[in-house]
Amino acid sequence: MSTFDKREDSFEKKFVHDSELQFKVAARRNKLLGLWAASLMGLSGDAAQTYAKEVVAADLKEAGDEDVFRKIRGDFDVKGVAQSDHQIRRTMAELLDEAKTQIHNEA
Repeated sequence: MSTFDKREDSFEKKFVHDSELQFKVAARRNKLLGLWAASLMGLSGDAAQTYAKEVVAADLKEAGDEDVFRKIRGDFDVKGVAQSDHQIRRTMAELLDEAKTQIHNEA
C-alpha cells in the first residue's frame, strides 16, 4: 500500500468517525430537547421518555434541524405552550453544546 493509499484510508476512517460522532451528538441533543419540551407540556416519566424518542425520530425525516423544530413548534402550539420560535431555536443550540460535552466526556 502506497503512502497515498494510506493517507486516503486514514481520511476515509476519520470521515466515518466524524459522521458517526455528529449523528450521536444530534441524537443526544434531540433527546435532551424532547425531555425539555415534554416537561413544558407537563409530561413526565415514561410519557416524557416516549416523547423524547418521538423527537429523535422526527430528525430522520429530512436533513437539518427544521423537522425537529417543526415537531416541537407544532406540539407546543397544540398544547398551548408559550415559547417563541427564538426560544426553541436557542434551546436547540444550547442543548447541542450540552450534547457535545456529554458525548465527549463519555469517550
